[in-house]
Formats: sequence, structure tokens, C-alpha cells
Amino acid sequence: MKKIFNPASVRRPFGNYNHGLLVPPGASLLVTSGQLGIGLDDTVPDDVTAQTELCFEAIKAILEEAEMSFADVIRIAGFVTGREDFPAYMAVRDRYTLDPKPVSTLIIVGGFTRPEFLVEVEVTAAKIF
Repeated sequence: MKKIFNPASVRRPFGNYNHGLLVPPGASLLVTSGQLGIGLDDTVPDDVTAQTELCFEAIKAILEEAEMSFADVIRIAGFVTGREDFPAYMAVRDRYTLDPKPVSTLIIVGGFTRPEFLVEVEVTAAKIF
């Protein structure tokens, strides 16, 4: 069982995430590479919502192959190219994450390997088998 840490001495989280999660000994750990909003056919949608959904669907597939789910995700790192993309990114993130909410970081970056990419997401998951 993961233990949640949101100390009263620290400002409440801005969104649906926790400040800290403690994973018990013996958990298997999965770390993903950053996933971009690109389809199997190499198409890249024009909007951040569709790209974020592709990122989270790719992460879902990786989790499933590792016999895990979004319930096992303990950390999400999201990277977007524009401050205006925060709400769209967070709406998709919040649809995929489960309780207890993972810890989360969201950073504005200057760009990715190709100019059409607007978002990249990576996760860490832990599960006791």
C-alpha cells in the first residue's frame, strides 16, 4: 500500500496529485521513457489534447505489458511547449490517473525533437506482485 504525504506545513497541491508517495519495500519499479503524441502511422495531431491522449495511451500499453495499470503510477512528469496548454494537458492527465493520485511535475519547455510535438509524458510505476 502506498502512503500519501501532503504535510499541513506545505501548500495544498494545485491539482489532482499528491506531494509525496511512499512505496513499500518489495515493489517492482517501472520507469518509462518520455512518450510523444505520435500515432503508429507517424501522424501527429495538431492540438495538445489529442497529443496528450496519444502519450497516455502509449503509457497505458507499456503499463499493461508490465502487468500494471495507472493505479500503479507513482510519478508523472509532463512537458508542454506552452503555458496555455496546461488546462488541456491536466484534463487528460486527470482522466487517466487513479487514486491515490501520483506525484506530478509539469514543465514548460522550448520544444522537442520535432517542431510539431507539443507534449511529452513519462511515468514511474510501482507494484507489489
